[in-house]
Amino acid sequence: MRLRNFLEIDFLILLPVMILIVIGILFIYSSGITSTGELVSNEYIKQIIWASAGLIIALTLAMINYRRFHRVSLYLYLLVLIPLLYICIFGRTGNSTRWLRIGIFTIQTSEFAKITTIIFLARYLADTRMNRNHFIRFITSCLIVIIPMGLVFIQPDLGTALVFIPILLSMTFVAGLSMRYVIFSASCIALTGLLMVLPLWQTHILQKSIPVIEVLTNARIIKIVVFALSIIIGIAFFGYLKYRKRYFFWLIYAFAIIGFSLGASYAARGVLKNYQIMRLIVFLNPNVDPRGAGWNIIQSVTAIGAGGVSGQGYLQGTQSHYRFLPEQSTDFIFSIFSEEMGFIGGLVVFALFLIICLRFLRIIKTTADPFATYICAGLVGMYSFHFLINVGMTMGIMPITGIPLLFMSYGGSSMFSAMIGIGLAQSIHIRRYLHQPL
Repeated sequence: MRLRNFLEIDFLILLPVMILIVIGILFIYSSGITSTGELVSNEYIKQIIWASAGLIIALTLAMINYRRFHRVSLYLYLLVLIPLLYICIFGRTGNSTRWLRIGIFTIQTSEFAKITTIIFLARYLADTRMNRNHFIRFITSCLIVIIPMGLVFIQPDLGTALVFIPILLSMTFVAGLSMRYVIFSASCIALTGLLMVLPLWQTHILQKSIPVIEVLTNARIIKIVVFALSIIIGIAFFGYLKYRKRYFFWLIYAFAIIGFSLGASYAARGVLKNYQIMRLIVFLNPNVDPRGAGWNIIQSVTAIGAGGVSGQGYLQGTQSHYRFLPEQSTDFIFSIFSEEMGFIGGLVVFALFLIICLRFLRIIKTTADPFATYICAGLVGMYSFHFLINVGMTMGIMPITGIPLLFMSYGGSSMFSAMIGIGLAQSIHIRRYLHQPL
């Protein structure tokens, strides 16, 4: 390692990361304490080991020229797809297939798929940046992301699969692809989610029939509507080719969003597992099943509310120590933290993540290499989505998706993938003024 490179590390990224890791270890330890004061878990020791190894990985990557990953990005991408496919076929653990077992170790390959997808997509966008055909670039970018995303979804791991969406949108936006494609994708995703949730809301929350919503559950009507929309789109497309009027294009645009979202929402309800559907239902109203699927949200919100402004004090929380919170060292680590550190502590965590994301945006603004710019854009999408969804989930304003709070939640795979991202960002920061680094 060259001392000069080490001194050029962006400590405004590294310091918040280290603070978050320390906070995570402290509250993973707290999650292992019972109401009698007995320590029943050694997870905090494992987390210390993983965090230490992750820091070494990040610093090592910072010293390596990130351009080397440009040449091997396709191989890295395929290298992760192979175990993802293997896990989907052979790697069953309970009701899911998320982990690859190697001896005594288990690896959640999907965590690393996010990083390899970012690197490979960044290479594609950088190599094709002179191509003016935005449609082809966007479709190809979607295919690059959809393949690993689909394999992760099959496992099933809906939460991690959703992370690929902000990665795609943030990278294509920064790459300068036409906003109409980015907005089209975002609109389809939002409308699909709405149309998927409405029938659940009608059945389990409202508990009475609304004719318009009933249409969303009728396969025959949906097929007829989609077919009719397809005809309209076809006529509008012909009109656009013949007359070149802009309103034909916007007709195609609007009806394509509606048709795709309608079909996708119906298909999604058929693909989602029962427990995933229940997560959506209890997000709308946790009291539908307060001792079952709604238990996690109710206890999490209770813990955060009990923290008040300044918290109950370290190791003084009741929700975690009386074991009311499930998955309290992983998915709901923020609930424990907020109960013991309160609103002020929560603001500190918010500020630390905000600093990290702002520093990434600073790197995007200053780097001279498009490949590096797109990598950082994907990492911003990944980190911010993890934070917003996990924290929102613990507060009851987002559905439970089972994704960790990076740097704080217990888990080796998520820690390593998050630190790999930090290492790549540091490598880019060190070489940010070089268009073609050596």
